[in-house]
Amino acid sequence: MNAQPGTDLPPVVEVDLGAGVRAGFTTRAGGVSRPPYDALNLGDAVGDEPTAVGRNRALLERWAGAPVAYVRQVHGDGVVVVTAPPAAGAATVGEADALVAASPLVAVAVLVADCVPVLLADADAGVVAAVHAGRRGLVAGVVEAAVASMVGQGADVSRIRAAVGPSIAGTSYEVPAALQDEVAAVVPEARATTGWGTPSLDLSAGVAAVLARAGVPRVETLVRDTWTDPMLFSYRRAQRTGRFAGVVRLLPDGAHRS
Repeated sequence: MNAQPGTDLPPVVEVDLGAGVRAGFTTRAGGVSRPPYDALNLGDAVGDEPTAVGRNRALLERWAGAPVAYVRQVHGDGVVVVTAPPAAGAATVGEADALVAASPLVAVAVLVADCVPVLLADADAGVVAAVHAGRRGLVAGVVEAAVASMVGQGADVSRIRAAVGPSIAGTSYEVPAALQDEVAAVVPEARATTGWGTPSLDLSAGVAAVLARAGVPRVETLVRDTWTDPMLFSYRRAQRTGRFAGVVRLLPDGAHRS
């Protein structure tokens, strides 16, 4: 974990998506929310106190070094291209499950508590993306849509680097066999078995496979199971809980990733 820049900022699990890109995943640590949202809850629609969420989001903006744009996530394949910081007081910049940015003036983030947060960057082209890939979004093609949108903004898929963040593991995400078959018909690599021998889904493996098929050559997966890791929010484990984030930002010319 790294709290750069600044010693009073929340710890963020940073990932390397190339020079000139700041990217990482938050945990529960470093915020001000009270139980059961303790402490760095970034979700504003989960029942937490709005003032606490606002303070937590301000902490993340300080880490990112720029305003952070969020969307209202709907488990689909929609992508919002962000060209400027959000308007003052705006909680979201639209309804979608992926954000693409080609400006250092704004960071983009997705919120999760079992679903897969995916961060993408073509540092040479100056294009980044954050993707919320749950079961429905994975099947709908949100990952492919985000890659295509990046290419539309000037990225070269052969240069894109990806980080697949913490999510519920295949060993923990039990589903009915019929639902497993439905997802595996679209993304076979998502088929898995729980630790107790029942049908499950490995969304992280599914995302990594989709990225590979899309031509993304470098994919890093952070192997942390939200169901079993107390430092991460998990809706399946707790229902009444917060959200952590995957966030990525282009740095201004001449700046360096911390």
